[in-house]
Amino acid sequence: MNKLTSTFILLFCILLVSCVAPDVEHYQGSEPEFNFKQFFNGKLKAYGVVQDYSGELTRKMVVDMNASWDGNQGVIEEDFVYDDGETQRRVWNITLNADNSLTGTASDVIGLAKGKSNGSVFHWQYTLELPYGDDTIEVNLDDWMYLVTQSRLINRTAIDKFGIEVGEVTLVIEKVE
Repeated sequence: MNKLTSTFILLFCILLVSCVAPDVEHYQGSEPEFNFKQFFNGKLKAYGVVQDYSGELTRKMVVDMNASWDGNQGVIEEDFVYDDGETQRRVWNITLNADNSLTGTASDVIGLAKGKSNGSVFHWQYTLELPYGDDTIEVNLDDWMYLVTQSRLINRTAIDKFGIEVGEVTLVIEKVE
């Protein structure tokens, strides 16, 4: 093996390792403790932006949420209002499991959303069907929520298509008293 090939393989391995996102277990013990059912309960409000693959701002939004629970079965209603006047509604049906994992469904989610919390962080992934022109497209969402205080979290969602990040959503979600 020549020096150039060895250098290329080493750089490729470093690139692969640097692209691996931390697992939710990495946040064990971080504070404040994120309790999904406690945070997503009652009225919430979110403020956010959507950016394209280059980081350019493409949309702004405000989201009114209402969450309720019956045991470990929850419903989260989200009403989106975008800066261009478009509105959208998503209703999540959530199941919490004893191991801090959860599953969720919604009418525009393909299959199950699956996630888990640990410490102050919640992570879930799902496939979403989005309007696109006169049709729809399927994108994969990698959703990370970071509890900052018991009443406020920051949510960063990477939007991927064919394994390539095509956009990002950033939200600040606050409990409404």
